[in-house]
Formats: sequence, C-alpha cells, structure tokens
Amino acid sequence: MAVAIGVRFHLFLAGLALAVFLSFGIQTVRAEAEKALPDYVIETFGTRPAIPEGPLSEDLQNAIRVAFVDPVKNGTWGRDQMDALNEITASKDPRIGWIISDLMRFATSPQLTAVLASASSELLGAEIRTQNAWGMLTDHLIAWDIPAPPDYLASKRAIFTGVIPGWDRIFIEGDIDWRMVSWGGVLIDNRPHDRTDDLCNCIPAADNPEVISAAEATWLDDDDIVFGITINGESRAYPRQIMEVREMVNDTLGGRDLGIPYCTLCGAAQAYFTDNLPDGIERPILRTSGLLIRSNKVMYDLNTYSVFDTFLGHAVTGPLAEKGLQLEQTSVVTTDWGRWKKEHPDTTVLKERYALGRDPDFRNTRDANGPIFPVGDVDPRLPVHEDIIGAIAASGKPVAFQRSKAMAALQKGEEIAFENVRLELDAGGIKAVGSDGADLGSHQAFWFAWSQFHPGTALWPE
Repeated sequence: MAVAIGVRFHLFLAGLALAVFLSFGIQTVRAEAEKALPDYVIETFGTRPAIPEGPLSEDLQNAIRVAFVDPVKNGTWGRDQMDALNEITASKDPRIGWIISDLMRFATSPQLTAVLASASSELLGAEIRTQNAWGMLTDHLIAWDIPAPPDYLASKRAIFTGVIPGWDRIFIEGDIDWRMVSWGGVLIDNRPHDRTDDLCNCIPAADNPEVISAAEATWLDDDDIVFGITINGESRAYPRQIMEVREMVNDTLGGRDLGIPYCTLCGAAQAYFTDNLPDGIERPILRTSGLLIRSNKVMYDLNTYSVFDTFLGHAVTGPLAEKGLQLEQTSVVTTDWGRWKKEHPDTTVLKERYALGRDPDFRNTRDANGPIFPVGDVDPRLPVHEDIIGAIAASGKPVAFQRSKAMAALQKGEEIAFENVRLELDAGGIKAVGSDGADLGSHQAFWFAWSQFHPGTALWPE
C-alpha cells in the first residue's frame, strides 16, 4: 500500500523539507525466544512482537544511516530518507524502534512525527498514535524489553551529538543501558567548578553555596519543603524551591564533601560523599547532563566526564567506571522548614538567591498526573507517585517503606523494621538506621523510580 503525503519536516535545530510518499512492505522474521512478561505488562501493552535474531543486513544498516543519521548530519529529509524508512519498516524488526525513538525525541514537526509513528506501529504491531508518539513508543519498547539493534550506540551517538553539542564525551561504551537514555529537554551543564553564577542554557548546579542561619532565613515559610542533611553534628537545609531550579549542589558539610542531586521527576533528593575516595581519584564534581534514564536525571563528573547512575551512585562510563567507583550515600530527610529548624536549631540553610527568583512545585503542577517522560512498565504494588523511604539492608536487599503508613505507625510509637533496617522520625521526616543506630543513607522517592532502579525490592507493609 502506498500513501502519498506532502509535508514539511523539522528536527530540533534543523529544517527539513520535501514532498514524499510512504509505502510499507511485509517480511517474515524469526522469533527470538521471549522472556516471560508479567501479566500486568501484557494487560497494559499487549503481547510482545516477534524479534529477529542476529545482525542486521548490510542493506538494513545502510537504511538506518540514511533514514536516521544523515538527516541530523545534513539537515535534509527527502525521498532517500523515505525509501530507507520503507526498507526499515519492511524488515519488521522491532529492535530498530529504539533508533526511531531517538530521532523522534528531537522532532518538532507533527508531519515527521506522524511518519515515524506510522513506521513504529508497523514494526511493533501496535498502534502508536501521533499524539505523544515518542512517549508511547518508548513505553512499549521498555515494557516489552525489546533488545537494542546491533551497534546501537553508534547510531544513537550520531543522532544525539549531531543535534546537541557537548555530549561527545558522554556517549561512550560502558556499564549503561543506552536504550534507556533519552533527552530531558535541556543542555548539558559543563560550566567550570565554582562558577555557580555563570549563565548557561542548562540546569545550573550550585557549587559551594553561601548559607545563612535559621534566624536569618526570613524568606522561608514554615511549611516550605526542605531536604535536611546532618553530617558529624552539622545540619543544613536545602529548600526544595532551590533544588527544583538547581537540581545539583556540590557542597561541604561537617567536614565532608558532598554531591547532592535532586531529581524533580523522581521526587528524590540524594546525598553522596565525594571525598575519602580511593587513591588516584579526584573529587568528582557532579553536573546535570541533560539526559534521563526512565525519567531519572543522568549526572556526570565534570573532571572526567564519567557518567553515574544517579539513583544508585556508581560510575557507569569513563575513567571512574574503570576504577569501579561507588559513592557512599548519606541520609536525606524530606520535611518542612518549621519542623527542621525546631529540631535542628543550629542548622544553616542556602541563601534565597539560589532559587533565581522562581518557586516551582512540580509535584502539584507539571507532574501531578504522573511521569511526563517514558518509564515503561511500573511495579503495580503502589501508585507510581506514592512516596516511599528507600534503604538497602545489610544483606543487599533493597526495601521500600510506604511513607504515609510508616509515618502513621511511627507517630503511634510502633517499631518499623526490615532485616537490620529500622525507621525513625527526624524533624518531621523519616530516615533509616541500622540495628546499631548507624545511618543507612536512606532517602525519599516516588515508587516508580525506586522500584525500577531496584527491581524485586521488598515493600513494607506487605
């Protein structure tokens, strides 16, 4: 069947134009032995399509280059691209859906999105509607665990670095699932360390922020949410309205260096020690890359361009991954300013100027109806945006405590425990400690984030 369409195509930062027509072919593929999918995945996304085995043919590799890489490099889309897309669609290889997703993420033209959505529908055997096509396609690919096509990183790297400069040192081989990496809509923060006030078209980290006493912090209301950290008896509050603008702070507290990422999409503020590292490793200066993995920010080290798994704290690419660097985590207590300063009267707090005059509350606005970026399937035991307190037991088992129920139980004086993990109240928030009272580096997060980075996590109560 041939469909004639005359369109004007646009990619992010590139104009593409030509009248073209689209046709689809059919080709039988060999099915790969499928992993069993959970029932809730099949109920939501349907049956996983058959997946061919082995490498891509030389002709198919060329078609991928013409359809997806050349348009970014040359800023043109024409008959050659449509012919190549036809060949790709005829292959019936759903693995190529990952590369379509990568190109679609940067498409701003409804016409181009519609063409790519149609091709995706044919490859996956599922209806990928033009509205939110990128999200729908990527959710299906993640939920079905569609494998990446051979040599996937090369194509992905060409697309991403061709559209947005600054990622050349980011897109390299490593212990990272490049399928899950997508663009978060902002550019990389690659400003030098301690240049907090330098302007950038990015999410600007704050380095060595200035602080004031609780008495001086008249700009904060008692019900404002803060992320509280205590190190060696020294406490500091990081107001959410600042962290939702900065998303990353490199600080020193209680004589220890810290990197503090906040993922607004995951509702998770975390704190990693960035000192006392193995010999030969310089203190990592953490920055926002502008990339996401399943709606979780991707951070990297400014010194080495090593990428970290933000949620787990270990380096996954670059020199720091080669050295096996795992950052130690310390607890972050999510509470309100009134209760934090009452229980920690000597606390310091960041100055108002770091909020840049903004006071966002993404939880109740942008993210109110669920994740705005693809996350694929979500463990159905809790709603996606349910708050949990997460910790890792001595056995290595991750455990999530439903915050609302844990708070009610703790306020009644009940004990909450899982293996060696114990929960306790702290200034209106909750943190996890060991049987000996030692800090376990817990933090609050949305359920979808914790459960996807800790699959098989235990859940309290169950």
